[in-house]
Amino acid sequence: MIWVLLALLALLLLLLLIAVVRTLLQGHKVSTYRPTPDPERAEAYAESLSRMVQCETVSHAGLDEREKFLTFHALLEKLFPLVHQKLEKTELDGNLLFYWRGRSSERPIVLMSHQDVVPAEDSWQHAPFSGHIADGKVWGRGSADTKCSVFAFFQAVEELLAQGFVPPQDVYLSSSCTEEYGGPGCQMLVDELKRRGVKPWLVCDEGGGIITEPVAGIPGNFAMMGVFEKGKADVKFTARSGGGHASAPPKNSPIARLAAFITRVETRSPFKKRFGPEVAAMFRQLSPYAGFGLRLLFGNLWLFSPLLKIVMPKLSAQAGALLKTTIAFTMQSGSDACNVLPQAASVWANMRFIPHQGMEESLSIIRTLAAKYGLETEVLSAGDYTLPTDIHGEAWQYTVRAVEKTFPGLPACPYVMTGATDSKFYQQICDSVIRFAPVIYGPEQMKGMHGIDENLEYNCLPGAVDFYKNLIRG
Repeated sequence: MIWVLLALLALLLLLLLIAVVRTLLQGHKVSTYRPTPDPERAEAYAESLSRMVQCETVSHAGLDEREKFLTFHALLEKLFPLVHQKLEKTELDGNLLFYWRGRSSERPIVLMSHQDVVPAEDSWQHAPFSGHIADGKVWGRGSADTKCSVFAFFQAVEELLAQGFVPPQDVYLSSSCTEEYGGPGCQMLVDELKRRGVKPWLVCDEGGGIITEPVAGIPGNFAMMGVFEKGKADVKFTARSGGGHASAPPKNSPIARLAAFITRVETRSPFKKRFGPEVAAMFRQLSPYAGFGLRLLFGNLWLFSPLLKIVMPKLSAQAGALLKTTIAFTMQSGSDACNVLPQAASVWANMRFIPHQGMEESLSIIRTLAAKYGLETEVLSAGDYTLPTDIHGEAWQYTVRAVEKTFPGLPACPYVMTGATDSKFYQQICDSVIRFAPVIYGPEQMKGMHGIDENLEYNCLPGAVDFYKNLIRG
């Protein structure tokens, strides 16, 4: 027995030695990209973005808010007159589609981002719809998510039109007004393109971005380019009983069963962790920029993936979500009085599906587990993950080259979207959908999105405009 243990130890030491040698041979890299100072352009662009933020475009499910967005469209026409004079405009219930005819229609590209924003609550340092410009930032709801992208591609087209430029391929500008609540706006635009027989070669939407320190311990800026979105579902779990007076509580009351179920899911997740090919590629790309310890781990997933499956969820919830289907319990209900046992108590949850355990399998797992606690499961809405963009394909490489040309020294990495965007609708007609907003999101900007004090450092706006120009010019 001892010889077996010694042999296993020797094998482990050999594998560790191989990993160390591979890491030393890989070498260390540094992300050197910083925005090139261009104060004249940056300040002018900040003024335009400020005006867009000042035009309140909060969207709400179930409301007809077309007039609100027509007001925003009128502002866009003032800011980008050539776009409105030269391009073919289609407006569908507040959703926008612009067509710029190129020299060829063989490989059309779509540049997209949404007009609508989430509500702004609590107390802000600067009023949420003031568009205040201070400390090198544009402040307000939508400055980072994502009127900055809408501004940047409209401005890019405006400047190219002023030069008399004709794109080599057809270009479409797409912007829905229902993205923030997962509404039907973008589907309308996709249906319009279907009607025209348009099959985009490339779609570039929000989702990723130029992220500062995308993983703790890896400093610098990185172009994190989303290649697919996890699926999602809203699920309701209900426990029933005969009710009664709280003075004589029975065992396994509805709330007790729900609590036991939630505790089981939270403490021992029923979903498998796995490094999918896109996540593995992300860590391979990032590993040379880390210190030796992380470089050793991330650059040798063949050896350390079992350890990282344990460690990553402890680093951050975002890191853990890259590896598995997740479930978050978000709402609950019971009886209407403290001394009354509920006849029915419920909790609601939001699930996000990973490709190796997609919608059907994940829902089956959670339904089976809930049944063990005597719970009913009701799926309120559900949609599966999107197919990944080929990170070795031509459209991906084309976009990476545009990143490299626009942002010297900026590494580009595939990235898994744990949230949802409108670009999922475009997967119906496009095989290469890349989620990348070409602006810098540091910790402050990441915290502000859907939170308070949303802002964007406007020195990154010239680069964003130039990226879209390079994507169009090809």
